[in-house]
Amino acid sequence: MLNTLSSMFYKELFLQILFIVSFIPLSSQTKSHYNFVVKEARYPRLCSTKSILTVNGKFPGPTIKVHKGDTIFVDVYNKGNYNITLHWHGVTQPRNPWSDGPEYITQCPIQPGRRFRQKVIFSVEEGTLWWHAHSDWSRATVHGAIHIYPRKNSTYPFPEPYGQIPIIFGEWWKSDVNDVYREFVESGGTPNSSDAITVNGQPGDLYPCSRSETFRLRVEQGRTYLLRVVNAAMNLMLFFAISKHNLTVVGVDAMYTRPMTKDYICISPGQTMDVLLHANQEPNHYYLAARAYSTGGVEFDNTTTTARVEYRGSYTPLLTPPLPYLPNFADTEAAYDFFRSMRGLPEKYPHQVPKHISRHILTTVSINTFPCSNDQSCEGLDHPIHLHGFSFHVVGFGFGNFNKSKDPMNYNLYDPPFMNTATVPVNGWAAIRFWATNPGVWFMHCHLERHLTWGMETVFIVKNGKSLDAKLLPPPQDMPPC
Repeated sequence: MLNTLSSMFYKELFLQILFIVSFIPLSSQTKSHYNFVVKEARYPRLCSTKSILTVNGKFPGPTIKVHKGDTIFVDVYNKGNYNITLHWHGVTQPRNPWSDGPEYITQCPIQPGRRFRQKVIFSVEEGTLWWHAHSDWSRATVHGAIHIYPRKNSTYPFPEPYGQIPIIFGEWWKSDVNDVYREFVESGGTPNSSDAITVNGQPGDLYPCSRSETFRLRVEQGRTYLLRVVNAAMNLMLFFAISKHNLTVVGVDAMYTRPMTKDYICISPGQTMDVLLHANQEPNHYYLAARAYSTGGVEFDNTTTTARVEYRGSYTPLLTPPLPYLPNFADTEAAYDFFRSMRGLPEKYPHQVPKHISRHILTTVSINTFPCSNDQSCEGLDHPIHLHGFSFHVVGFGFGNFNKSKDPMNYNLYDPPFMNTATVPVNGWAAIRFWATNPGVWFMHCHLERHLTWGMETVFIVKNGKSLDAKLLPPPQDMPPC
């Protein structure tokens, strides 16, 4: 037993070292082929150890590193006990829905013991995306980052960062997540809340049995670091901040934005952000912290996860760093003040904002819990809506009922953010525009996993165009059978 615990300790220490080493940006580490083995692995968290589903035994999983416009192949071998699919979140996959990943939408799942070679075609994306399982609730532990560097001999639209650091937020349950899922579906009610929020797989100092493994960002004073931020949480929008440091957002969903400096960030499940951290404070230890933004009065994980920003050098650090300011859990004004401030970079758009619309679609998204008293809002939550196969311009959003005569007059048709996941406000609306140039069947759904499970989903069917480059590619020969 002692040997097993010792082995787990050194494994965790090794993974922690790997994260630290990966701070230095080495685009030469990109490659065109990856092997993903889906398998169970035992991980200790919150004073107990359990088996979780992983890719290559890692949690979070391996980082994919590519240049803009690359095409890669990922060989997925399912050595787990359940069916699995993998989705390359935000990768538009031109004419290639066959490798998109949502089970029973564009493919049958990869059954235990079987393989599937997935072709992943990068095109206009540049920045940070992520990959994750797209079957049941497997993505709780089966996920990882995608770093998309500028094309070779090209540069960022901001000064080259000294280092690049992945920040992947997630959730951890003490119970087997498959049991949480089954109980949730069988009861018809809300799922049990997670027991911890995590940063790069670690809960942080404020949770039991977690302090020694808290994720650490080691920085040099005067340097600038690119944080590649992913919200891989299952059911939580998050506020996060770093004590005494401002954060500058320069990209969202792998498309650059006008630099926006804030003392906190709000990020929805499924969203990714590129954020510059300027290490411009006195050398010391500082907390990075994140907690939920949640509306509607439903149960949620109200704990706070932390990581440590540790300046290099000779000094005596604070034993307990102060926590940064974070808005209150239900501060809708703070959340949408952040979203409202985001602006795109029109010179980086793959195409300009559509001005003349050939097809208008009005759809309603709603989840209700019964019984519900007249004076209570039940399941009144914000909805992060994700569209596969496309990114889109978020030209407007608001609260209350949409007014088709007045609200379009306030659309931002000059520099709206170009995203793949749009957050629809609680009791409100959002408007998106995009060019339907990617043939295929493309999934659209809420990225709160509880809502996806309940059926908040649909598909867009985009037919072939007239030219050869506007027609579907043929399906691969090793498509998984049902």
